[in-house]
Amino acid sequence: MTLLKIARMGHPVLRGTAGLVDDPTAPWVRRLVEDMIETMEDARGTGIAAPQVHQSHRIVVFRVPDERVTEMPGDVAQDLTVLINPVVELVGRERALGWEGCLSVPGLRGVVPRHLRIRYRGTSPEGEVIDRAVEGFHARVVQHECDHLDGILYPQRMTDFRLLVFLEELQRHPIDLTALLNEDGAG
Repeated sequence: MTLLKIARMGHPVLRGTAGLVDDPTAPWVRRLVEDMIETMEDARGTGIAAPQVHQSHRIVVFRVPDERVTEMPGDVAQDLTVLINPVVELVGRERALGWEGCLSVPGLRGVVPRHLRIRYRGTSPEGEVIDRAVEGFHARVVQHECDHLDGILYPQRMTDFRLLVFLEELQRHPIDLTALLNEDGAG
C-alpha cells in the first residue's frame, strides 16, 4: 500500500466532476481503495474521496466512529465503508448546521448546513450493492464525501463565512452555535 498525496483546495482535480467506475471489482479499484484507506488513516480523517488523492473517479471511503454518533435513530456507527459510484438521495427538507473539516482544506473548520436524512446507494469493491437510509453525522459524512465527486468543497456549502475559522482558534475560542444563531435572530 502507498500513502497518496492529498490535493488541497485550489487544485483543479477538486473542481471537476469525477467519472463513473466501469468495473467496481477491477484490480486497480481495489489497489486505489487500499491506498485511500491508508492515506485517510494516516491523516486521521473520517472519510476521503478519490479526487482528494488526485484520482477523478467516483469512489469514497468513510467510517462513522461511535463518539460522533448523534441521538437520531438512523445515526449509527459505521465500520469502514467503500462506496463506488455512490448516489445520494436527500430525504425530507430538514437540515441542520454542523462543523466540518476536510483533509483538502487543512487547518480550517466551517459550519455547513446539511440534510439530516439521506439514502445512499453504491457498490462495494466486491460488487455488492450497498443501500442505506441514515441520519445525523452519518448522513453528514456521506454528503461531504460525495460532494467531492462533483467538485464541491464544504466552504461552497457555507451560508455564514463568520463561521469559517482556523481550528487552532476554534479550540482556543469555542463558538456556541446556538447562542450565535439566537443573537442573529435566526435560531
